[in-house]
Amino acid sequence: MSILDWSTVDRSAQPRRGPAGWSWRRLLAAGSAATLVAGGIVAGVITAVTVATAASAATPTPPAGFTLTWADNFDGASGSGMDTSVWKYDTGPGSSFGTGEIETMTNSTANVFHDGSGHMALKALHSGTDPNSGWTSGRIETQAATFGAPPGGVVMMEASIQQPNVTTANGAGYWPAFWMLGSTLRSGTPWPTSGEVDILEDINGRSSVFGTLHCGTNPGGPCNESSGLGSGERACAGCQTAYHTYAVQIDRSVSPEQIRWYLDGANYFTLSANRVDATTWSNAVDHPFFIIFDLAMGGGFPAAFGGGPNASTVSGGQLNVDYVAVYNKAPGGGGGGGTNIAQGKPTTASSTENASFPASNATDGNTGTRWSSAFSDPQWLQVDLGQTYNINHVTLTWEAAYGRSYQIQTSNDGSTWTTIFSTTTGDGGTDDIALSGTGRYIRMNGTVRATPYGYSLWEFAVNGTAGGGGGGTLLSQGHPTTASSQENASFPAPNATDGNTGTRWSSAFSDPQWLQVDLGATHSVSRVVLNWETAYGRAYQIQTSNDGSTWTTIFSTTTGDGGTDDLTISGSGRYVRMNGTTRATQYGYSLWEFQVFGS
Repeated sequence: MSILDWSTVDRSAQPRRGPAGWSWRRLLAAGSAATLVAGGIVAGVITAVTVATAASAATPTPPAGFTLTWADNFDGASGSGMDTSVWKYDTGPGSSFGTGEIETMTNSTANVFHDGSGHMALKALHSGTDPNSGWTSGRIETQAATFGAPPGGVVMMEASIQQPNVTTANGAGYWPAFWMLGSTLRSGTPWPTSGEVDILEDINGRSSVFGTLHCGTNPGGPCNESSGLGSGERACAGCQTAYHTYAVQIDRSVSPEQIRWYLDGANYFTLSANRVDATTWSNAVDHPFFIIFDLAMGGGFPAAFGGGPNASTVSGGQLNVDYVAVYNKAPGGGGGGGTNIAQGKPTTASSTENASFPASNATDGNTGTRWSSAFSDPQWLQVDLGQTYNINHVTLTWEAAYGRSYQIQTSNDGSTWTTIFSTTTGDGGTDDIALSGTGRYIRMNGTVRATPYGYSLWEFAVNGTAGGGGGGTLLSQGHPTTASSQENASFPAPNATDGNTGTRWSSAFSDPQWLQVDLGATHSVSRVVLNWETAYGRAYQIQTSNDGSTWTTIFSTTTGDGGTDDLTISGSGRYVRMNGTTRATQYGYSLWEFQVFGS
């Protein structure tokens, strides 16, 4: 639940977002087990479930491509408590949540109530003279644990929230949060393995927002627990005095999968699945969640920023929620455009502000690092994709220093450029651009800055399909493709040769497995590209055959590491296959695309 390195804070206990000291048996007894079954988790498949809470006009129209799955507009009568068929109170001392909180959570309408104007409020109240005792507050979670993205789909959780109207002078110790925990926590998977996504946290009236994923094992592990993998502190101007929207999207339509955090519709942090191993990500993300709101007092997170509460901390601050909504985009509905073909590729720029902000930061897959240019016009950032691609999508995640006027340009030689997109009204945030062009090189060419500073990008992502550049002609696309098995009917073998990086083949969860394409005639093969999903092959061979029966191995590895394997090879045959002998995960072999080049 926190997102910075608390090297000076004792966090040996699990964060309060996890179950330390809390009886999940009690939660199950209260109805959570029934919710899991009713929610549609059958053999690991997530199904969208509509909870019988009507959405009112306060719920925004779904974003393009999404449909509304569930919402609550908090239209209860003034002073009334929560509908316990929809919400569950988490009551008890804050110490039971594991991070030193000092409040007692109650189900009293003094602490949790509707205001009669379409809002839900969590209110922290203090009695007595000791600022470190005598606090009560509220914490609620959804009965349903069914909110998630199926394979190939996208889910978005969003709420409109006014943070407690306190300041750093009178708000020490306040800890408001909007977050969610993996449904598997309710059925016995331990925290943080089961996953936790913190959508909004702030502390001590700092007018900030923090976004975090917790996963893996505690302490340490692949997710740096108990700190987790997070955005760090981001400014949230006016968030104490007005309503702002906080959202997260889990996108399983792209490879690698992503979690994206948004403030008022602007994407301020993105976390890709390749930051951790496939098993850790799948355990934490690839399942439904339940949603939580709470207002804590004290604990390790506020302590890391100066501590509290103290004698100046005011009683009566409250977290106000206008609505909460869950939207889903079905598989095939489109996501971020497919595989990011720019990630990790050679990246150069016209200039850098200093050595801390090199060009390569914009294509490293880490939205916590950035490229920043000199403070002048024009400036450019350029990526060598390594071969010619048909480009269909570009995403620019701007830092506060962004381009007012810029072009997206492509080139075959890195010298002569063709403009495929242009704007003179850039407004920063995240520019998610559908376009069409071809080239080995692609660049953002900035001509007018929006600020006195330079151009600065957290990430420059590019999506597209191989266009027959280095390595010969693409021979495999659209040709008959078969496999030893498929996970289910949603992941057939032809998905790996359809030219669409949003569809994939996935095998049964056993070794060995193979995927085979019939090129229709004998060809010389010079290159094979395997675009792996998170379930990839540790040991596999590329093999050719003239008859589909007798095979010759032309490439072999026992150290596959997933991602994209771009192999320069030499062989000939009518048939080409990937023959997997050792999986890297407990799942099968899964390929977004299997491309064979030659003549």
